[in-house]
Amino acid sequence: MGKNRLEAFSDGVIAIIITIMVLEMKVPHGDDLAALYSLIPVFISYVLSFVYVGIYWNNHHHLLHAVQRINGPILWANLHLLFWLSLLPFVTGWMGENHFSTWPVAVYGMVLLMAAIAYSILELALVRLQGKDSELAKAVGRDYKEKISLVIYAAAIPLSFVSRWIAFSLYVAVAVMWVVPDRRIEKKLSH
Repeated sequence: MGKNRLEAFSDGVIAIIITIMVLEMKVPHGDDLAALYSLIPVFISYVLSFVYVGIYWNNHHHLLHAVQRINGPILWANLHLLFWLSLLPFVTGWMGENHFSTWPVAVYGMVLLMAAIAYSILELALVRLQGKDSELAKAVGRDYKEKISLVIYAAAIPLSFVSRWIAFSLYVAVAVMWVVPDRRIEKKLSH
């Protein structure tokens, strides 16, 4: 099975996710800068989620660039990832509208954790199909950054009940860790 339709579909869903997130930011009813003040939490949550969606889009692109073929399990693994990413607009809006309250911050972390797990499953399915000696398998390797991210998300969720700001800071830290695209695949394919 070719990968082009999977890439096109995924790109379309990700574009829709970003569109929904920006449409959730409501225009204030004032015409001065003070009217924007109440939107600061919504904007901050939007920026973080936009960065996350960008990270997933970028790494998804690199991941699929490194494969020659896909199969049914990969289609389902990809849909699994897109499902969790499609929840980002909801939890982003909920977190921003409620000024980073405990439960919205915790649920935001749960969605991030599940998206990361889904990405790992997709990556494993792709490596399995391409073969353990494939360039993709060599490029992915042990993927410490991915495992560290999972641990941070898992820790941040219960920590949000201790301090929502610590949890939020951990989400930001993971985003910063991933904002530079994962170059392992590019390096492997360029050799």
